[in-house]
Amino acid sequence: MTKPLALIKEHASNPKLWVVIGVTVAGIVVLAETRRRRRKAMLMNREDFGAFVERFQILPFPQPPPPAAKQSLSGLTFAIKDIFDVKGYVTGFGNPDWRRTHDVAEKMGMVVTALLKNGATCVGKTVMDELGMGITGENMHYGTPINPQMPSFVPGGSSSGSAVAVAAELVDFAVGTDTIGCIRIPAAFCGIFGFRPSHGTVSMIGTIPNSQSLDTIGWLARDPSVLHRVGYALLQLNNVETRRARRLIFADDLFQLSKVPKHKSEYVISKVIGNLSGYQPPKHINLDQYIASNVPSLKGFRGESTNLENGTSTLKALSSVMVSLQRCEFKTNHEEWVKSVKPKLAPDVSNHVVAAINTKQENVKTLYKIRTETQACVQSLLKDDGMLVIPTVADPPFRLNAKKGYPAEAHDRALIPLSIASMSACCQGNAAFKGKQWNKAANYYTEAIKLNGTNATYYCNRAAAYLELGCFQQAEEDCSKAISLDKKNVKAYLRRGTARESLVRYKEAAQDVSASQLPVIGSIVTHLATPVSDQSPPISEMAPSCIVGCQEPGNYLNQTLFLSTASVPMQCGNTVSISVTSLIVSTSTWPDLLFFGESYTSRPERHESFQAQSLMRLMESQGVHRMSLVGISYGGFVWV
Repeated sequence: MTKPLALIKEHASNPKLWVVIGVTVAGIVVLAETRRRRRKAMLMNREDFGAFVERFQILPFPQPPPPAAKQSLSGLTFAIKDIFDVKGYVTGFGNPDWRRTHDVAEKMGMVVTALLKNGATCVGKTVMDELGMGITGENMHYGTPINPQMPSFVPGGSSSGSAVAVAAELVDFAVGTDTIGCIRIPAAFCGIFGFRPSHGTVSMIGTIPNSQSLDTIGWLARDPSVLHRVGYALLQLNNVETRRARRLIFADDLFQLSKVPKHKSEYVISKVIGNLSGYQPPKHINLDQYIASNVPSLKGFRGESTNLENGTSTLKALSSVMVSLQRCEFKTNHEEWVKSVKPKLAPDVSNHVVAAINTKQENVKTLYKIRTETQACVQSLLKDDGMLVIPTVADPPFRLNAKKGYPAEAHDRALIPLSIASMSACCQGNAAFKGKQWNKAANYYTEAIKLNGTNATYYCNRAAAYLELGCFQQAEEDCSKAISLDKKNVKAYLRRGTARESLVRYKEAAQDVSASQLPVIGSIVTHLATPVSDQSPPISEMAPSCIVGCQEPGNYLNQTLFLSTASVPMQCGNTVSISVTSLIVSTSTWPDLLFFGESYTSRPERHESFQAQSLMRLMESQGVHRMSLVGISYGGFVWV
């Protein structure tokens, strides 16, 4: 027995002793509470809750005159994750060394442009986990954004600053990216609404890639109506027939991971839909067993034992495949930079990055195959009217500056429910391929290939579906097969080039583009809507050849169609003639036109509006009517 305890025992009958002890304990409690409140006040008084890397203001595009509709996001403010390009600013990727070694962006990210066009005002860039390699939202360089709901706990990441800016009412909504949960986790931890759309539905052009097969742009808001308005703007739902879910399917085994009892979640959801018409009674499923039965390639990844609760071994395997896929693609994207710069990283981020750089890629084909099978599996479960009900995360957020960091078991548990959407590409509302869903299109051509394995078109068309699904390895293989069957299959070369570009194999992609050798389109003559000068510029002022390259491989090449002219564009009066000798395409979604040349910009009358009208008339004369101008640079036009 220690000496203090011996003294207490000896004088236990003395009432004065207990008064002294009581006062001492009370003093300790008061001191601790005082320190806690002081620390909370310091955190809450931190400027902007530490959400922003930098503040600025980019005003929206002007409201078009009547009869144009009012801009849908007019009057709203938003912030963007430090992963999106903003013209004139360096995209920092959450790390000072990345910011130091990269130049300012020359173009605006597509998603930022879309929001500005719809009337919203951008007010700054927000903090994120370094390189997008984390789910806690902590950043040792810029500071961890303060969770307004629970200041002593992490905000969740990697889109932590975006979530905090919304939760702290600094902006109306914010935009981030979601790879393995980077929108959903901070939304849950900060008590706001978050939405990760289906993979590929919002353009990633002008966004630093982490893992292309998993990366998706998402958004956050406090008000569900604002979340809805942003969705309409970015998903362009005015032009799409929306479908309403009618069946709710509860994944009972995932609710067993959660601290919240399943019956409570089911009760809340039932109350919400109780006054809505057309909903069927909720159904229940063991998702682990369902995926085990329908994703056969996952069998080899299931361990013999797991530290997690029984019944989730298949879902644990699926989440480990998700992480492996992220690491493989992160390595492909950023290995050269990591090895050359040797950036200073937080210990947990460094562990993730080192694991990615050391990843072996022998089984990458299997990873893509599992992703494809998972998409088909979840699509088969939900069909066109189903909604899978699962917990966003299994555990509540843990405390800031925890000495032991984020426990490995808690990290694994968090990724299990998150892997469903990431690996299935959020198959509710997948993009369409000739009126059918991409998964169905791939299945149809698979059946066709079984009947006739020598038809190059079947392989080429299935490759197009694989490109939309982000299955670049399978797309490349199908295109190679198509080329072996038909050496003149232009689309196969172009699609294989797109697949290889997405796999960051630029040299091989360029070779495929060069090998495509599309036929001559011929001379196109059209009349402009407004007359211009009758004088044609001298031939010396025109570009004798306009073979266009990509300023930043990997950012702008994927959805680009190149028009190369050997004979110069001729303009006289209000007539433009372009003799096209080759058309080079590198795209999976077939946009309409990109034309580069200095001929029209060298004279005052050949201004941007003149160029836009010229090219629009040219395309309309060829039957192309679905166009929108998204960029002008050095006489260049991108139509998608």
